[in-house]
Amino acid sequence: MCKFDTLDLLLQKNNGYLKTSDAIMAGVSRAYFGEYVRKRGLLRVTQGLYKSNDSWEDEMYVIQTRYPLVVFSHETALYLLDLAEREPTKYSLTLKSGTNATALTKQGVKVYKIKEELFDVGITEANSPAGHALRVYNPERTICDLVRNRGNVEIQDLQTAIKAYVRSKEKDLPLLMRYAKLFSVDKTIRQYMEVLL
Repeated sequence: MCKFDTLDLLLQKNNGYLKTSDAIMAGVSRAYFGEYVRKRGLLRVTQGLYKSNDSWEDEMYVIQTRYPLVVFSHETALYLLDLAEREPTKYSLTLKSGTNATALTKQGVKVYKIKEELFDVGITEANSPAGHALRVYNPERTICDLVRNRGNVEIQDLQTAIKAYVRSKEKDLPLLMRYAKLFSVDKTIRQYMEVLL
């Protein structure tokens, strides 16, 4: 298989997007990769990321590629986990405390920060609407985050999410309560659960 075929497969596998780092890991030199980008007419999306003309725009994937430490959270996590009725107007992300988020906030992204020891709790993967794997918090962590920040969240979004979670076959109530205790929202979540269960 020639290197162009290898890159064509990578491009196809990643829904029309191609990272320079993936090409290099596949044994393709930067110079050869540059030639491939020119010959295939790929568009530069951001540093180290290119896309074909016919692929869907995937802003969430671009954000994650540019900022690999982010985790999609809150309303965006609800949407990615199918616990929301509508797509969020602004993306919500969580970063570790002390991380610089100026570039993200300038892009109109809602940034939440949390101490390092709680940052990794509940990280999982979900697909963007265009089919790319994204780092996102699981439903239990997302419910806790929304309850913790309920002053900044539409009450209807919170209620819809909790009702959808309770109806879900994959809900893990013991895990939810463990997370609720960890994030100091166990009393509030218990009240919601008593009403809905």
